[in-house]
Amino acid sequence: MQKRYYPFSNYLKETFNKKVYKITLDGGFNCPNRDGTISSGGCIFCDETGSYSRCNNAENSIQTQIEKSMEKLSKQFKAEAFMAYFQSYSNTYAPVEQLKKIYDSVFLNDKIVSISIGTRPDCIDDDKLDLISKYKHPWIEYGLQSANDKTLKLINRGHDFGCFKNAVIETKKRNIKVCAHIILGFPNETKEDMIKTAHELAQLEIDGIKIHMLTILADSPLAKIYEKQPFYLLNMEQYAQIVCDILEILPPKTTIQRIAGTGYSETTLHPKWVNRRFEILNLIDKIMIQRNSFQGQNYTNQKIS
Repeated sequence: MQKRYYPFSNYLKETFNKKVYKITLDGGFNCPNRDGTISSGGCIFCDETGSYSRCNNAENSIQTQIEKSMEKLSKQFKAEAFMAYFQSYSNTYAPVEQLKKIYDSVFLNDKIVSISIGTRPDCIDDDKLDLISKYKHPWIEYGLQSANDKTLKLINRGHDFGCFKNAVIETKKRNIKVCAHIILGFPNETKEDMIKTAHELAQLEIDGIKIHMLTILADSPLAKIYEKQPFYLLNMEQYAQIVCDILEILPPKTTIQRIAGTGYSETTLHPKWVNRRFEILNLIDKIMIQRNSFQGQNYTNQKIS
């Protein structure tokens, strides 16, 4: 079915004219919000794995991780080329010389056509951005979670929205594409707060977005908070409705990289419905058809000065 939003898979096909799949890599990085540099304990929603998909781990070299993933994806999905994705923790949290060695190793394989680096907006600087800008089709994925500074403080994020905004502006100056991660359903946030985050990202003309439902993972600080004092969590219908509201606000060219997933099925405590990926995707499609709406229909082009 033709989607009423712009899936990342469409962007990859249009850009490379072939079937491209992401390979999730573990570069062995840490996070300044976990090692005590910023604060102790990290973000309250993050578990001990750094919200990693567990597909690979740093016990294997980058090349071994790539080769194993390529073999699997080629057989399963007939993938022809690949994007290297450093996901877990903060993948620019190291000296630039060390980063160069790690990133360079990815492109020893000629089937890697792009690189995507997940990190925090307070873990980049000019030298790191200049390095990343030299690679083929570079992306940086910044964890934002919310544009509400009160929420960022509540979740022990360690930076404010201004930090994220500045990082995006500096990144886009170098023609590096930016994907933002946001989370819906924080206990202190209203629907209006979530929509405001979407408007802020629209103004920044974000290149991509991953939308997550607040998920309570075992062994996360949030799990202890919820156990002591349970708070309301969005149900699937509410989540899907807000996702559709957000899609209508975002620019038509913003790639939609995630609006449902099953990455944490083994450790998910609440809500259990977040792992019903296809049901969520179908519901979002259904709502947009019922509304007769499309991505970008409520987007207003407000340039950031």
